[in-house]
Amino acid sequence: MRKLVYSIASTLDGFIAGPDGADPTGPDGFWPITPDYIQHMVATYPETLPAGAREALGVTAEGTHFDTVLEGRKSYEIGLAAGVPDAYPHLRHLVFSATLTEVPAPAVELVAGDPAAKVRELKREDGKDIWLVGGAQLAGALYSEIDRLIIKLSPLTIGNGIPLFSRDAAFDPRGWRLTDHTALENGAFFLTYDR
Repeated sequence: MRKLVYSIASTLDGFIAGPDGADPTGPDGFWPITPDYIQHMVATYPETLPAGAREALGVTAEGTHFDTVLEGRKSYEIGLAAGVPDAYPHLRHLVFSATLTEVPAPAVELVAGDPAAKVRELKREDGKDIWLVGGAQLAGALYSEIDRLIIKLSPLTIGNGIPLFSRDAAFDPRGWRLTDHTALENGAFFLTYDR
């Protein structure tokens, strides 16, 4: 059965974005994107790079981990504001929203219903694992369905911002087992935990 994998960049103090929710890797972002970070992403998770980055880096690799990406409305709208209606055309791309009625990219699937029910349906399908790109609201709604965490831990603190899971997530303590880790020269860690 396919796994739901929440692969997300986090600060040491547990935030995935600043208080305004803007893209921390964008032009005015605070996230350090170093050459060793990019090299690791290209070599290990090429399918998680957005189309623009794949093109700029000459990445054509299909990837071995994911064939589906899930995104919440707020995360999706960051791309829309940047003029990118489908950042992941190389993956099956689902956007979860109770308020959007349409999306400008025909290949992007809009899901208005229960995220957990949809993920359980996706897990039963054949294919590679399912990547939850964000944001915190969707991650909170899918907390009980997440099978693996890949935390791209940056040697950075920001004090306040959008947490890994929204404050609406249920209080449900879970144990995780470290199954892989990679340390980069810049001080970042890629930490993989399985439930």
